[in-house]
Amino acid sequence: MGDPAVHKKTSPPMRGSAKTGMTMKELFQDPHTVGLFLDQFPNGVLITDPDGYVIFINKPYSRFLGLEQEAQIGRHCTEVIATSRMHIVGKTGQPEINAAMLIQGENIVVQRIPIIKDGHMLAVFGLVMFHCIQDFHKLGDKLKLLESKVEIYEKELRTLRQTRYTVESIIGQSDIQAQLKKLVFRAAANNLTVLVTGESGCGKELYAQAIHNASARRSKPFVRINASAIPAELLESELFGYEKGAFTGAKSSGKRGKFHMAHQGTLFLDEIGDLPASIQPKLLRVLEEKEFDMVGGTTPVRSDFRLIAATNRNLEAMVEEKRFRSDLYYRLNVFNLQIPPLRERPDDILPQARFFLKDLAEEWSIATPALRPETEKVLMAYPWPGNSRELRHILQRTMATLDNDTIRPSDLPLHLLTRVCPSHPMAVSPLKKTVQDAEIRAIQAALKACENNKARAAKMLCIHRTLLYRRMKQLGMEI
Repeated sequence: MGDPAVHKKTSPPMRGSAKTGMTMKELFQDPHTVGLFLDQFPNGVLITDPDGYVIFINKPYSRFLGLEQEAQIGRHCTEVIATSRMHIVGKTGQPEINAAMLIQGENIVVQRIPIIKDGHMLAVFGLVMFHCIQDFHKLGDKLKLLESKVEIYEKELRTLRQTRYTVESIIGQSDIQAQLKKLVFRAAANNLTVLVTGESGCGKELYAQAIHNASARRSKPFVRINASAIPAELLESELFGYEKGAFTGAKSSGKRGKFHMAHQGTLFLDEIGDLPASIQPKLLRVLEEKEFDMVGGTTPVRSDFRLIAATNRNLEAMVEEKRFRSDLYYRLNVFNLQIPPLRERPDDILPQARFFLKDLAEEWSIATPALRPETEKVLMAYPWPGNSRELRHILQRTMATLDNDTIRPSDLPLHLLTRVCPSHPMAVSPLKKTVQDAEIRAIQAALKACENNKARAAKMLCIHRTLLYRRMKQLGMEI
């Protein structure tokens, strides 16, 4: 069987010092060697007994304090450093990690660690990181820079996620608007399905994006789809996606649907009142089970999404008329956000108008025009059937034809004036002259905004450059 000694396991010999022949274990059993090691430490080291009397202080620390190293042994820690708390840690047994301490007029980070064995306090180990003061300042500056970069990246991420509206984008001073903002925050605090209702142009997607960006899903996708903009035969594949070869003309790789793309994020389903009857039961299943079948697929796909639906239709009436499933309506209408038309929120008209003017001016790199008091009265008197969307388009058109820095009532579109002020001189001006004057003001404003660059001006006016030259010639404008 052989000598048993051959099979006996032996511990590998510890590596020794070339000069002393001592092992590392033997070296660190020598107090002088430990002191030598700590003297090489780049930061200050102070060791006291539980009562706070100094057992050891390394050379870097004594040099930093301007004291003789050996003379500090046996002194109380508060005699060495008046603000020391080593004796307090010795009494409480509670470590103080990354604590701030004023030494030599400098705020310094220190560590105070009790050394305990078998329930008995042996000593307190203090580490003074005075060599890292500048590093901490640099780290603080880096953190501030990183915070600013994170803010920029979050804005870029919102752009990439196709969202740009937050709660701050909801402009208005009415009590109704203030209540709507509160509801946005409440909706953002949970994952309930939200149904946003209101007339066309009142900003339903704005509120949907505000809910998404105020929620815990804000860093995830915001996926939008308009049920009325996609043919019924294609809507199913857009919503649920399809497997490769599912139908003639399908991509060979297949395609992910909107529900799949909105995983962990939000799906905004606009104009849900136009959802085909064939899709309604499938949508109900997705909402109930959070899983769906791709077109041509055999395996269910799960998706953790939050649905926000919107419509300008009366879904309750559609349910009564059997044009919309009642079970789907009740499943959608869990958290309802009803946006009143702008005419019912007159206190919001002028704040929104000023916001739109400023936003358009920044977009076109021009000065923000002011509203004359009589112009404000016209805006307040108009019923705004197209709501906030119409208000923005009216101001956009007005700014494009404006030849000064103040908007007068005569600068507003003719149809608005004739409805609000039938006796206004603009209402009885010859139509041809009114159109020509408007064209001239529009061209002049575009040229001014583009520093007389006609190619850019034509692009701003959404016409071809040759048409711009021709119209300028016909209108008697200098080319």
